[in-house]
Amino acid sequence: MKFPSIRNLAALLPAALLASACAGGPPPVSAQSMAASQATYGDLVALSEASPVVVRVEIRDQAMLEPERSPGLAPGMARVYFESRTQNVLKAPGAMGGEFAFLADVPLGPDGKVAKYKKQEWLLFARPVAGNPGQLQLVEPDAYLPASPAEEARVRAVIAELLSPDAPPVVTGIGDALWMPGNLAGESETQVFLTTRSNAPVSLSVVRRPGMAPSWGVSWSEIVDQSARPPQRGTLRWYRLACSLPATLPAGAILQDGAQVRARAQEDYAFVIDQLGPCDRTRARSRG
Repeated sequence: MKFPSIRNLAALLPAALLASACAGGPPPVSAQSMAASQATYGDLVALSEASPVVVRVEIRDQAMLEPERSPGLAPGMARVYFESRTQNVLKAPGAMGGEFAFLADVPLGPDGKVAKYKKQEWLLFARPVAGNPGQLQLVEPDAYLPASPAEEARVRAVIAELLSPDAPPVVTGIGDALWMPGNLAGESETQVFLTTRSNAPVSLSVVRRPGMAPSWGVSWSEIVDQSARPPQRGTLRWYRLACSLPATLPAGAILQDGAQVRARAQEDYAFVIDQLGPCDRTRARSRG
């Protein structure tokens, strides 16, 4: 595939490919995308879930677009047209070609110029361009990572989790919450029922017993089980909670009245959020 001259590039690019770099939200928060892979587990899940195509490519050629052809470009960034050769396909809706063109936003160097990326290998998070099988549209203008065996293995593991038959449902919010006292002084249980995209049942439970630290768990079925355990950090089940739940329990979700009951339910929910820890996303767009 012969690479077009920079002079003719803008006229040759189809509207769908030009639109790819300005779709999906605000510009990148920084210009560090290619310095090193800073993608967290949460970033990889967000990118992989949004991408019908995840592919490892080798950059073959590049040309920078003029600023007037780069709407929404962040300061310190350049929009670049790349041609690449496929190395590995990690996820795809069907057969994939051996070569792809795509647009990406990359950081400018201290000299104001774009680095030469030829022969570098990247992981692209993209979607096909309708009617143009030789082109990809990145799901974000900077939805690429430097490829390495270790990084490819991380992404493959995330994709396997997402495609697993027993993958946890997408959590969309809080449904109802109940606080129930136990038979002994200081004994109680809070149950929080979550809403999901597929309407699959998910619930949290926090159990307090006299003289013991509180314990909590999540049930991924209709059975609310006191023996349920918390999800392990860095797993899809953890991500579904840590990256989706609101920081505080909505007052309208608590089914009972009474200041003390509501305070106990709020306290137990705050305990769960603290135990989950922050959602480890660093990329601006993938925070959602």
